[in-house]
Amino acid sequence: MSDSSRNLSLQDVTVFRDRRCVIPPLSLSMTPGSILGVLGPNGAGKTSLLAACTGELPLSAGEIRYGVRGLNPKDARSLARTRAVLPQQSQLTFNLPVDQIIQIGAYPFPELSPAQIKLWFERVVECVDLDGLVHKPYNALSGGEQQRVQFARVLLQTHAIAHTQGHAYLFLDEPTASLDLRHQGRLFKTIQQLAKSQVVSIFVILHDLNLASRWCDTLLLLSPDHAPLFGKTADILTKESLRKVYGVDMQIQPHPFRPDELLILADV
Repeated sequence: MSDSSRNLSLQDVTVFRDRRCVIPPLSLSMTPGSILGVLGPNGAGKTSLLAACTGELPLSAGEIRYGVRGLNPKDARSLARTRAVLPQQSQLTFNLPVDQIIQIGAYPFPELSPAQIKLWFERVVECVDLDGLVHKPYNALSGGEQQRVQFARVLLQTHAIAHTQGHAYLFLDEPTASLDLRHQGRLFKTIQQLAKSQVVSIFVILHDLNLASRWCDTLLLLSPDHAPLFGKTADILTKESLRKVYGVDMQIQPHPFRPDELLILADV
């Protein structure tokens, strides 16, 4: 199967909410093994776009394709076996132990063996630094710990999708918002490793321009007042485009420790 047959493709995707256009006609193609960062000010439509791409928000026009298959929002089982989603907030009705919440990620895959699920469970617990917390009740954890549990859940689901389908799509909505610096780095190293495996495509909403500069291969810059900008990270993170979208002057210079990356400072 060619890489292009696994692209996440948007063709003239348009979304209205309450008669207001939140996503103007947008076309792009996200290649396998890449990290797409979605940036923009509040109200630019970032979360609405993620919801549309994952089948949780209906399109007003256009088409979204996962590889050769069109997105079918009504087929919840197929979606759960195609993409994993980490929302900004995850609410639970029941106060389950951490290990049970993580293993929810394997529910759409009854054909998997307990041994295989256990292997992935141990891997994601280590990746997300949850050793010693797996038997605690979820509600006893801090906000940052709960976010890491939910990330572990979608990681397990992502492993299961890639194993059974050959390729997975992972969507993350501001995943570092409640994480400390150490766990922010662990999260991005983990998803970068997934991307490098060439079997996971990653869509991540961010507010931190420097995280986007360091970790994302391509960027989509959304604005409520201007046309979307899509391209390679260095081509999107320019003074002109950032000033146009954010209304703030930015200083952009080579990073002092990683000269191949950019350091962005807002003049506010």
